[in-house]
Formats: sequence, C-alpha cells, structure tokens
Amino acid sequence: MTKSEFRYAHHPEDVKKYTTEDLRREFLMDGLFNEDQINVVYSMYDRMIVGGVMPVKSALKLEPTDDLKAENFLDRRELGIINVGAAGKVTVDGEVFELGNKEALYIGKGAKDVVFENGNEGQTLFYFNSAPAHHSYPTKKITKNEAEIVELGETKYANRRTINKLIVNSVLETCQLQMGMTELHEGSVWNTMPSHTHTRRMEAYFYFDLEEGQAVSHFLGQPNETRHIFMKNNEAVLSPEWSIHSGVGTSNYTFIWGMAGENMDYGDMDAVKTNELK
Repeated sequence: MTKSEFRYAHHPEDVKKYTTEDLRREFLMDGLFNEDQINVVYSMYDRMIVGGVMPVKSALKLEPTDDLKAENFLDRRELGIINVGAAGKVTVDGEVFELGNKEALYIGKGAKDVVFENGNEGQTLFYFNSAPAHHSYPTKKITKNEAEIVELGETKYANRRTINKLIVNSVLETCQLQMGMTELHEGSVWNTMPSHTHTRRMEAYFYFDLEEGQAVSHFLGQPNETRHIFMKNNEAVLSPEWSIHSGVGTSNYTFIWGMAGENMDYGDMDAVKTNELK
C-alpha cells in the first residue's frame, strides 16, 4: 500500500505570515512509517520526493504515484535509500541488496522493480529521497566505511558532529541527488550551525536516533526572518532553497540530509554569521 501527499513551493514573503499550524502543515513530514505501507511526499521544491517504508508482514513494491504519470516510479527519477532501522533488504530488478543500519543504496533511473523487505531481527525502516534524473547510473550499495567522512564543530559550541557523505559525487555518480548522514556527538546538540543557504538547491532533513521524550527544534526561513518547528523522532522537514536549515535538540541525535538542484558541489554555501540571525 502506498500513501501519497503533495506539497507546493512557497514564497518567503508568504511564509512570514504563517502560523505554527501553517508551518507544520506545509513543511513538516510526520507519520512516514506505518506498518506495511510506503508513504511519500511529492514536493515542488526541485520535485524532490521524500518517503518512508515499513515492511512488516509482507514485501512492499515501490509503485508510481498519480503525480508521476509514469509506468514505473523510476522511469524519470533516481532514488537514494538509507536504512534507519534493523537490517533488511531491497531487491532491484531481481538483484538483492542487504542493508544494515545506516547503510545506503543508490538506484539509478530506469529501474523497474524496487521491493522492500523486513529482516529477521527487529524492525527495518527505510527512508528515501528521489529526484528527477536525465541519465541512468548503476545501482550501488554504500556502507559507512565507504562514505566520505568529515569531522566538524567543537564541543565548546555544542556542535561537534561526524558527517557521513554517502550518496555524493565524490563517492559515486548521480544526476542531482545527494544524501548523507550527520551524527551529533554526545553532549552536542546543534546542527548546521553556523548556518547557511544555497539558492542552487533545496534540502530535506530527517531526524532520528532521538531519545524517547526528547525533541529537535528545526529552524527555517530567511536569515533575517527565521521560524522554528519542533520535531520528534523519525520526522522529516522540507527546506526551501532560500531558507536556512539548522536545528538544536534537547539531546544528541542523527539526521539525514538530502539535496536536489543544479549544483553538485557540497561546499556551495552562502554562509550566515550566527550573531546576524534574526
């Protein structure tokens, strides 16, 4: 079973007037994981699709939604998957890929059958992003050992973190999709701070590994007109190209960043000084 939502893009002048309810309705993506269901959100920000898959009793096939007007989900798209639960498997046109916790799989344009299955120990949870693609690149599994790893931040600023670049052009070829995973060290709670924007691409953030009863306050908006959304474990949020995308938690956590747009340079950022945020 597949459940699909559609989200429009927003002008920053309009977002200034949004209430808390408006912000959560337009940008927050909760309820991504439901038993034996694939949940997808189709966003008009670079036509990014955000999804969650929770196979329990049966295998789940990725079917095209009405928004795609395609015979197969990946006829004109590429797909990045990161397992945020127990070990499971993804079968792509008959080829089986075993994915452990925090391992990734890239699937290129043109794949016909993508099937998700739960493992034998614990509950598998697959989080995915998908972007339009103009070329077909090979399907590839990426482990944390194969990722490009960067250490950033300082303990005194509560932002020490490990960045795992999993699906990026320094690791494998893609059309425009880039995904990675940032792990906050114990005692650190700030992500993507100092903050930045990049009008060449949008992002989606997915927060997980958050302790029960804790929360993350995600900041969005133009640097001089910020807003916040309080988020729980296993929830995602859309970040427009004109918006910052930072957050602070009541404990440490992990988040997945996914990007789509015209620039593949990870370092393409328009930095914002922390003391100039409003």
